[in-house]
Amino acid sequence: MKQKVQVTTLGCKVNQAESEALAAWYRDRFGCRVSQRATGSQLCIINTCAVTGKAEMQSRQAVRKAVRDNPGAAVVATGCCVQRDPEAFASMEGVDYIVGHADKHRIPELLNPGPGKDGFCLSKNSGSPLVFCSNLSEQRGFDPMPAAAAGSRTRPFLKIQDGCDSFCTYCIVPYTRGRSRSREPDSIVSEFMHLVSTGAPEIVLSGIHIGRYGADLEPRTDLAGLLRLIDKVEGNHRIRLSSIEPTELTDELLDIIADSGRICPHFHVPLQSGDPEILKRMHRPYGPDDYMQVLEKIRHRFPDAAIGADVLIGFPGEDSDAFNRTFKLIDSLPVTYLHVFPYSQRPGTPAAGFSDQLPPQEIRQRSSIMKELGRNKKRRFFSRMAQKTMDVVIEGRDPENKEFAKGLSSNYIPVIIENASRAREGMRVSCRITESGSDRALYAEAVSTAAEAACRADETAAPQAQLS
Repeated sequence: MKQKVQVTTLGCKVNQAESEALAAWYRDRFGCRVSQRATGSQLCIINTCAVTGKAEMQSRQAVRKAVRDNPGAAVVATGCCVQRDPEAFASMEGVDYIVGHADKHRIPELLNPGPGKDGFCLSKNSGSPLVFCSNLSEQRGFDPMPAAAAGSRTRPFLKIQDGCDSFCTYCIVPYTRGRSRSREPDSIVSEFMHLVSTGAPEIVLSGIHIGRYGADLEPRTDLAGLLRLIDKVEGNHRIRLSSIEPTELTDELLDIIADSGRICPHFHVPLQSGDPEILKRMHRPYGPDDYMQVLEKIRHRFPDAAIGADVLIGFPGEDSDAFNRTFKLIDSLPVTYLHVFPYSQRPGTPAAGFSDQLPPQEIRQRSSIMKELGRNKKRRFFSRMAQKTMDVVIEGRDPENKEFAKGLSSNYIPVIIENASRAREGMRVSCRITESGSDRALYAEAVSTAAEAACRADETAAPQAQLS
């Protein structure tokens, strides 16, 4: 009987990439059955998040639930919340291993120590939890995970960078992830080629601050240089960038994306606030006009691109005028969707000590207003896509109608395909949008029949990756 492993992930794409790598290691090495919410597991790994107070609460709940639902399992708590407060997790009943970010890549080794001990870890730690949580402030090297984050995902994440040097006044991440550290290009290209060879139709480059990629390497390089390297890898795949700061979307980078036939027209560009004074207090290195110019440049080069933005609501000192400036700026820009975050005090950050904190009720009301603006922006963007033809990666079946397939377009639109009953997960299908107006998904029809698309998928599946 296969051993069962639960890997539960909270938070960002980097956490997801790391969790998928751990899941792949246990699946490939021992043939384990791995899932997010398994019960009766022999091993549970909970990858926690500390970006907000709510995320920390959910992280603690996830650990307690894993202990409760998996009696006798070896339970590992890891991630940002653990890095910030290891003692809190060490005091939880049933937790066996406390692993910080510096040792996350060593979890298989920590659970199976010693020469020749290659067996799957089945026993709980008999005494107090074992704690592996070192200070990250002096760490400079990048530690790859023990396996590629391939799994069964149609869009695996490839982690290229970790940590952050920005120290925005509201953000706990530099304290839980450490300073910016880049992965060596050769290592990235090797894993990228492996993912392509498995037939991954899309690969997402992820990191905490990918715009800083390469600045710490010797010889120094940058994200543009890395994109040039991986864009040479042959195969039937596309490439997607995760979040990138407005000051780091250079003309050179936009040129590379425009010239590539593989890099998706999708840009997630954090804003946080549209008020110049609030941006200064946040320690953000740009103003509203700078942000506006970047987005207008994107829209000019990529008319149908999805452009997402993060906005932080209720930062200390944000009065009604500052909020309204943010609202009006976003409303005027070609933003197509919003991630709205209510401000949450993070102990240990400068903003947590600011005296002009806002009442929670005010933050909730403003967040609700901003979320509605985000929904309206998405509806407008979706409505512009009617009758356009898009490249869509099939991600599975539509849960409401199993005859329909669901997928994601290259410009980041969820699509439901009505004439694709035979389409399989991982296929890339050319689709024409037939219905718009929703802010959840668009309906489409495959330009060719599902049978023809399936034949083409069989012919091009799992291409051999190589550098041209």
